[in-house]
Amino acid sequence: MKNKNNLPLYLGLSLAIGVLIGGFFNFPNVNSSVFGTTDSNQKIQKLLTFIEQEYVDKVDTEVLLDNVIADLLGKLDPHSVYFPKDEFLANKENLQGNFEGIGVQFSMHKDTLVVTHVLKGGPSEGAGILAGDRILVANQDTLFNKNLSNLDIVKVLKGPANTPVALSVYRKDNEALLTFNLERNKVAIQSAEVAYMLTDQLGYVKLDRFAMTSFQELQQQLVALKKEGATNLILDLRQNGGGYIHIANQIADQFLSEGKLIVFTENNKGVKEEFYATDKGVFQKGKVYVLIDEGSASASEIVAGALQDNDIGTIVGRRSFGKGLVQEEMKLGDGSAVRLTIARYFTPTGRSIQKPYKMNDAQGYALDYQNRLLNGELLSKDSIKVTDSLKFTTAKGKVVYGGGGIIPDVFVAVDTTRYIENRYFMKINDFTFAYADTHRKALLTKGFTSFEREYDANTKVLNAYIHKFKTEKWKLNSKQKHILNHYLKALITRQVFGETAFYKVTNTEDVMISKILELEAAFMD
Repeated sequence: MKNKNNLPLYLGLSLAIGVLIGGFFNFPNVNSSVFGTTDSNQKIQKLLTFIEQEYVDKVDTEVLLDNVIADLLGKLDPHSVYFPKDEFLANKENLQGNFEGIGVQFSMHKDTLVVTHVLKGGPSEGAGILAGDRILVANQDTLFNKNLSNLDIVKVLKGPANTPVALSVYRKDNEALLTFNLERNKVAIQSAEVAYMLTDQLGYVKLDRFAMTSFQELQQQLVALKKEGATNLILDLRQNGGGYIHIANQIADQFLSEGKLIVFTENNKGVKEEFYATDKGVFQKGKVYVLIDEGSASASEIVAGALQDNDIGTIVGRRSFGKGLVQEEMKLGDGSAVRLTIARYFTPTGRSIQKPYKMNDAQGYALDYQNRLLNGELLSKDSIKVTDSLKFTTAKGKVVYGGGGIIPDVFVAVDTTRYIENRYFMKINDFTFAYADTHRKALLTKGFTSFEREYDANTKVLNAYIHKFKTEKWKLNSKQKHILNHYLKALITRQVFGETAFYKVTNTEDVMISKILELEAAFMD
């Protein structure tokens, strides 16, 4: 189950929460001596026992201990974190690349669960459930008109593989009430779902995270794009907060020749571990453009740094997040876990890209984005502060810097010309859902290509939106109306035709994509 409501707004930027936890080794069998009996452990246990038995009010010591552990890790670095049992399971599923359930993405509309996307290969697809279906009842649990949260819904629909689920579904197109009997199963959470040809020679792949399945997914997409004629590639790592480091190494290996250093790590004992490319890369020829921004972190920075330092490809965008710390995952025995920082990683030239931080100053660390905004860095590469002592040089003489993120080879500023006040978008999700819900069958019959070409030639959709939600304060010029209508088109596309079609629409007016097309055209000239 996945609630997909992460719509990228033109009106601003936000850092991915996953940045703070993305990028780690996974060592499930930590030596038990790490958690052995010590005076400190006994002290904590005694204190909890005293509280349980003697404290004047009733206290949930499990919650209390969760808070203590979180506070303890918070006094270290910004990326050592604690996951209570429920949070750890959800995060683990995301990075494992699969979950057990019925295989749909959903949203709540007027207190009714609406399927927005049926996941490929899942039980719902096999049973014939469609986007737009309303799931009213699951195993006799009513799911409508009960003010249920997304978590409430997930608890009903998710569950162990091979367990049965009986669904009552309302299908608006047929005005029919349908019954589906299916069994939960493992369902893939795709991280490289979006891939298509931008031009006859230029392929595009969007990678959302570095999950356990991401390497296989990306490799399959690269092979498919090459068959379609891709000689050059855009790898979009914007807002990709990271994940498993060994997956980052495998992905970087797809573009580097055998023997090239990808990354190395160093722990508190000075022990270094180096990772090198093999001869198995499927895209070692042709140009590679890597898109990064302030939300590209950790594993994303490993890939971007490896290609930049090895003089492969072109890094395009804005300075990346700046996370160069490696976490080790340690389970605590009750379903909870910690991710503890155990090493730093360095790009092939020896750069640490970890931005500065102070111990026990998570708030100051989190303000980095606002600081970039205020100092003008999002608008001008010249505003990026660099330190001469952290200057490095690649084999071909390119100067690169450490000390806080990957600085792109080609800088692309935030497109402030596309800014529109938030109030113009406040009702846009409801409107586009309703439009897609009403016109879904006709649009699918017509097909995406025709829809994309012919969408709202007479601006009826835009005018309907403005008329429905307009107030006296609405003052949009012609360019703002164009931007708003393009966003309406993109959201309707996502509702009806899915993620790849959504990116095909949004990328037509994406400033970073436009810059790469300029670079491609200049190269051809």
